[in-house]
Amino acid sequence: MPSKRSLRWAAIPVAVAAAVALAGCTPTELHGYLPGFEVDGQAAEPATNQVERVASLWTSSWIVLLAVGIITWGLMLWAMVVYRRRKGQTGLPVQLRYNMPIEIFFTTVPLILVLGMFAFTARDQASIEHQWTADEGDVSITAIGKQWSWDFQYNGEEEDNSDAVWTMGIQAQPDAAGNIDQAELPTLVLPVDKKVTIDLESRDVIHSFWIIDFLYKKDMYPGRDNSWSFIPTREGTYAGKCAELCGEYHSMMLFNVEVVSEAEYEDYLAELEAKGQTGDVDDAFDRQQNAPGTGAPASTESEEEGH
Repeated sequence: MPSKRSLRWAAIPVAVAAAVALAGCTPTELHGYLPGFEVDGQAAEPATNQVERVASLWTSSWIVLLAVGIITWGLMLWAMVVYRRRKGQTGLPVQLRYNMPIEIFFTTVPLILVLGMFAFTARDQASIEHQWTADEGDVSITAIGKQWSWDFQYNGEEEDNSDAVWTMGIQAQPDAAGNIDQAELPTLVLPVDKKVTIDLESRDVIHSFWIIDFLYKKDMYPGRDNSWSFIPTREGTYAGKCAELCGEYHSMMLFNVEVVSEAEYEDYLAELEAKGQTGDVDDAFDRQQNAPGTGAPASTESEEEGH
């Protein structure tokens, strides 16, 4: 039987090896292979003020699950070796039934794990969902999902949204080789380091608003508004998509997100105003007008003129 001293000395090289292995991990690996922590292979700050919280919950959950898995696999292997059939033995091994300590253990431990994971998830979700209950943020935007694209309305100060500006998007149009021109996708522009509140609406079926590097997504229901608040903390271009199967061209329901400086954001709004894209987005465009097979042009010029 090894002494406590020998076990302590044996643990030192294991700890050192683990520290060296973790030191060689990239930011993506340290955050459970989640996106949003590297740019061109280099470590980068999280894309929003909520990303670190989501990543911590993810990696902590996996660490607990892997620990449970290792213990379970170890016990299975131990039972297979210790209680294997020896040479000369026949028949079944001695059967054990109604072992109350084991049954209580196998009932309470999973229950504790489930309740613990639920508690931490509920805590983080509540923090994200109710971050600005009283203060809706510096910027208010309405994102409207439709089969199969996105409209973005940048709300102003007036209650009737007469000073709002908007863009209307069309679904991705792949070429014969399946390539998609990213410049043609709907683009949501956000100011860096500003509190953003996005009101989420659907015009037809259930969609899901997902900015991949932001590590959070929210459903969009017809007749029921949803919202999400956050602070973009890193300038750059991010990919977005619908994360809820919403019909034939669901995979083409893509958009881009541009996080820019406050000055660039204001210039963008002024540009939309100069184009005459002001007020509420017209309900006449509830469903996509350029769906394949309709013969409609693959641009929004006619839609903008009609508005």
